[in-house]
Amino acid sequence: MPEKQPTIFAAVLAAGRSSRFGSTKQAAEVGGVPLLVRATTTATDACDGRVVTVIGHDWQTLLGLLQSYSGFVVINEAYAEGLGASIASAARACRARADALLLLLADQPLITAQHLKALIDSWSGATNEIVASSFAGTEGPPVLFARDALPELIALTGDRGARSLFNDDRFTLRTVPFEAAAIDIDTPADLAAFS
Repeated sequence: MPEKQPTIFAAVLAAGRSSRFGSTKQAAEVGGVPLLVRATTTATDACDGRVVTVIGHDWQTLLGLLQSYSGFVVINEAYAEGLGASIASAARACRARADALLLLLADQPLITAQHLKALIDSWSGATNEIVASSFAGTEGPPVLFARDALPELIALTGDRGARSLFNDDRFTLRTVPFEAAAIDIDTPADLAAFS
């Protein structure tokens, strides 16, 4: 009997206030496509529709952008607390069914489905493994967290992300190079660079 394929969910984190951008940057367009739609489409291509999109600030606008999108949407009411609260929301939504959770940010416009698939393909299947993107001399999102990391993700609070798990002895860190992950949209000037 063939081995059961692991169930991998992608979570698009898009709940932030975009304070440096000055408006809802997740709705800003790159190449005529809103950043949020770009990220969810990329995640869908990589994870066969097993996608959770976490929104919070200005959720009505963002939900409107996702109307034709058929994945799961989580509204993080604690979005003002920061990234940790959004990661926790995503992990809670997936924990019952996910063997691994792939986290990506809505404001990284150059992330490709091919890179997300490379992260998945680099995962050995071990439950204590983390597979991060490496770029600009560091590691960061998109990142795949295997099942054993989910309780730690659920426990995150405030603006602290999951980077602390990279150096936690309970987990094994692998990396996949992808320099384009260094590009994110934080300010209108960043967006203008894509126009």
